[in-house]
Amino acid sequence: MTVLADLKDTDTETITAKNYVNEVFETVKKRNPNEREFHQVVKEIFDSLVPLFARHPEYMEQSILERVVEPERLITFRVPWVDDQGKVQINRGFRVQYNSAIGPYKGGLRFHPTVNASIIKFLGFEQIFKNALTGQPIGGGKGGADFDPKGQSDGEIMRFTQSFMTELSRHIGQDIDVPAGDIGVGAREIGFLFGQYKRIRGGYEAGILTGKGLGYGGSLTRTEATGYGTVYFVQEMLKEKGLSFHGSTVVISGSGNVSIYAIEKAIQLGAKVVACSDSDGYIYDPNGVNLRTVKRLKEVERKRISAYVEEHPHAQYVKGCSGIWSIPCDIALPCATQNEINEKSAEILVANGLKAIGEGANMPSTSEAIQVFMKTGILFGPAKAANAGGVAVSALEMARNSARLSCTFDEVDSKLQNIMIDIYKNSVKAAEDYGCPGNLVVGANIAGFKKVADAMIAQGVI
Repeated sequence: MTVLADLKDTDTETITAKNYVNEVFETVKKRNPNEREFHQVVKEIFDSLVPLFARHPEYMEQSILERVVEPERLITFRVPWVDDQGKVQINRGFRVQYNSAIGPYKGGLRFHPTVNASIIKFLGFEQIFKNALTGQPIGGGKGGADFDPKGQSDGEIMRFTQSFMTELSRHIGQDIDVPAGDIGVGAREIGFLFGQYKRIRGGYEAGILTGKGLGYGGSLTRTEATGYGTVYFVQEMLKEKGLSFHGSTVVISGSGNVSIYAIEKAIQLGAKVVACSDSDGYIYDPNGVNLRTVKRLKEVERKRISAYVEEHPHAQYVKGCSGIWSIPCDIALPCATQNEINEKSAEILVANGLKAIGEGANMPSTSEAIQVFMKTGILFGPAKAANAGGVAVSALEMARNSARLSCTFDEVDSKLQNIMIDIYKNSVKAAEDYGCPGNLVVGANIAGFKKVADAMIAQGVI
C-alpha cells in the first residue's frame, strides 16, 4: 500500500480492515475490467481508508465501501452533429452521477479524445470526496465526451454542444445534477450548453451550470478558483515547515485556466515560475514566465504554447511534455492531466531539490510517484484536497444563483482562501487522528469519506 507504507499489521482490527479493503477492490476490478484509471484511483482511496475501518468497523458492517464505489447512475449516449463540410460526425457522451448523499451531483464536463468510461468514473469517484472536503452541500459526479474542440470552428463546437445538451438535459437540474467546465470546456462551451438547456426547458434556471459568463449568472473568481486554490493549499503546507512561495522557483504544467491562475497567484506571492506546457510541449523561461503573453496566447488567440518563444527568444521550447519535470524547482504544481508525473519524473524532481508539490490536476501523479514523494519527505498536496477550490467556488455560484445575489471578486476570493485553509486543517487533523501524521493523502481521503459515509448511513440503504 503506497499511501500507508508505515502502517504495521500489528493488530487484528488493522488486518481485518486490510482484508476487507482488498476483497472489495478485487470485486471492483472484476466488475469493471480494463478500466485502468478507475482502478488506480479506487486503490489509492481504498488503501488510505484502512485506519478508519480498523477503528470504525460499523462502516464495514454497513457495506459502505461497496455502496460508495458503485455509481448511483452511469449514462452514456450518442452525440450526432454536422461539421462545416456537411458531414455527420458521431461522438460518445457520458455522465456519471456517483453519489448524492450530501447534495446534488456536482462535477465538470470534459471534452477530450481520451474521455471514456474509465476516466469519467475515476474523476467522478474522486469528486465525491473532494466535494465533501469543501464543506459545501454537493455530491459527486462527472461527465463529458470524446469530442476534441481543438481545430473546430465556433459553429462546429456550437452544434456539438447543442446536440450533447439535448440528451444531457434529461438527466440534470439545479437540484439534481449541476455540471461545470473541465478540460476542453471553457466559457465558450458553457455558454452554448447553457443556451441550449434554456431553450429546451423554456425557463431561466441559472443554477443548472456553473462557470457561466459574468453577464448571465457567473461568479467572479470562478475562472481563477482552481489555480488560486491550489496555491493557497500549498501555501499552508509550506507555512507549517517555515517555507513560502516568496523567492521559490516553481514549475507548473499545463496552460489552461488552472495553470494560468496558479502561475498568477504564485507570482503574486513572490515566486518565479519558470515553465509551463500544453499537450504538444513545454516552455522554459529562466527569467520567469511572462504571464501576460501566456494569457493572450491561450485565452485570446488560442495558439499553442510554442508561440511563446517567438516573442521571448531567450526562452526555450521543447516538444513533448514529460521533460518539464527535469527542470530544477522548489515547488511543482502539475496542472495538466492525469498520470503526468511517473516514478522516474518524481525521482528527478526530488534529486533536483523539490520541497513541495501540489496537484492542480486530477490524479497527475502515479501511485509509484506518490510513493517516491512520501518516502523522501516531500510536502505533498493530493488533488482532491489541493484542487478543490474550483468546485468550492462553483458551489458558491450555485448558492448565489438560487438567491439571485452576486458577490465581489474579493469576497469570493476570501471565501475561497478560507475554504482551502479549512481543507488543509481538516486533512491534517484526520491524518493525525488515524495514526498517519503528515500524510495528507490519508487525511484528505478519510475526512471526505467519513462525511459521505455518515450521511449514507443516516439515509438508510438506498
